[in-house]
Amino acid sequence: MSRPTAAEPPASDAAAASAWPASTRPAGLDTPAPARAQALPPAPAASVPRRIALDVCQPLLSLRVLLGVQGVLAIGVLLGAHSAPAWRLQQSAAMYVGVAGTLLWLVAVCALRGVLARWTTPARLASLMALGAAAALLAWWPLWWLGLARPPLGFRLGGVALAGAALGAACWAWLDLRARLWRPADARVRLAELQSRIRPHFLFNALNTALALVRVDPARAEGVLEDLAELFRVALADAGSSVSLGEEIDLAQRYLAIEQIRYGARLRLSWDIDAAATRARVPPLVLQPLVENAVRHGVEPSVDGAQVWVQALARRGQAVVLVSNTVADGAGAPGHGMALHNVRERLRLLHDVAGQLEVWREGALFRARIIVPL
Repeated sequence: MSRPTAAEPPASDAAAASAWPASTRPAGLDTPAPARAQALPPAPAASVPRRIALDVCQPLLSLRVLLGVQGVLAIGVLLGAHSAPAWRLQQSAAMYVGVAGTLLWLVAVCALRGVLARWTTPARLASLMALGAAAALLAWWPLWWLGLARPPLGFRLGGVALAGAALGAACWAWLDLRARLWRPADARVRLAELQSRIRPHFLFNALNTALALVRVDPARAEGVLEDLAELFRVALADAGSSVSLGEEIDLAQRYLAIEQIRYGARLRLSWDIDAAATRARVPPLVLQPLVENAVRHGVEPSVDGAQVWVQALARRGQAVVLVSNTVADGAGAPGHGMALHNVRERLRLLHDVAGQLEVWREGALFRARIIVPL
């Protein structure tokens, strides 16, 4: 899924070794964002559809749960210890039980998340607490078998089971709260998000372009309308939580094909797409706002137009997408940043901290880089 390349954007630092040939290696894919990278303005009042709260299969999210449980256990043991040596001894046992029990709970919830998501809230909470109690008992059993657990056995078993159930409920409450924070307040927020994806004046411009071509070049007019129909089909459809990067690149190509007809030689495009990177999963319509910004702030305000590069590379288990455009001195005004915040928040929801969006100005270039796991 590659196109012939044009001249590449200059880069101040040499690129790291990659799978690209030396003559077509994308500049800036591995270049660190400058220390003073452009900060995004405060997020506007918009959000994204809520995801299921039981999405604990992400490694970094699971690590947060594990560290949280360890912190709670450390404080609990500290309250019951009478001296520092006693606390260290009890904490070592509690740490083992906490790590083993939490990992067992996370694996069970990850495996059963599809079933649990279909249950009612009380049934789901009861099941998660039962899983927490069972995981705690299974993790505690080796200590009892080795003679490291203190009697009486029955009383200790009850306490371990209750602690596991309580921690399971606490983890579920945090995961549920995390998902609720991103839920839209009402339908008006959802509508505002859709409107931010494709600006109304772009619709009018595209239709006017098609009308102008109807008589002189009907085939191109038909192509413009087909591309426009595909853009709005994706924008208004419920595409789910993720799509492939390849689908997003195809959609961006349709958008830029329409803009190419409008701007002609003022819009100079270069595509460098590594087929291995197209397997990555990204939120729907995550690339189109970036190329739209490149056209709006690079091509539109400049008499001479601008060069736009869309580059993608698979490296070290990650897919890196870089959208770069030249910016004329003093051309254009900064936007409100709603589209960039939309992209950043949806990447965070899908991939947690493994999904990143960086934007920065580098000389006469403006860059936007997305990093997602493969």
